[in-house]
Amino acid sequence: QVQLVESGGGLVQAGGSLRLSCAASGGTFSDYTMAWFRQAPGKEREIVARISWSGGLTYYADSVKGRFTISRDNAKNTVSLEMNSLKPEDTAVYYCAASAYSGRSTYTELGYNYWGQGTQVTVSS
Repeated sequence: QVQLVESGGGLVQAGGSLRLSCAASGGTFSDYTMAWFRQAPGKEREIVARISWSGGLTYYADSVKGRFTISRDNAKNTVSLEMNSLKPEDTAVYYCAASAYSGRSTYTELGYNYWGQGTQVTVSS
């Protein structure tokens, strides 16, 4: 079993930056595809960014491309999401997720086995 704990959420003004971190324990971190998802009130959960087990392959949702950067440190069992130029529409609960798979399913929440508890990000206008 993999346990995931997110940190770094908070309140920020539009145009500002935040860095989310996710600490993993209970498994071999480098075996897992990692991703960040978010869910805004009244909306479905959506993928924000995904990173392969080695860190060599990343994916971003169009809405965050060029503003967000996902990274991982397999030695420290952590995955991070650097968020710049934040917009009010980025307001959501952000979740860290881990998948034992690496295929197409990992571009949606269906491909993920393990989830963190979520951290709130609020961007004021």
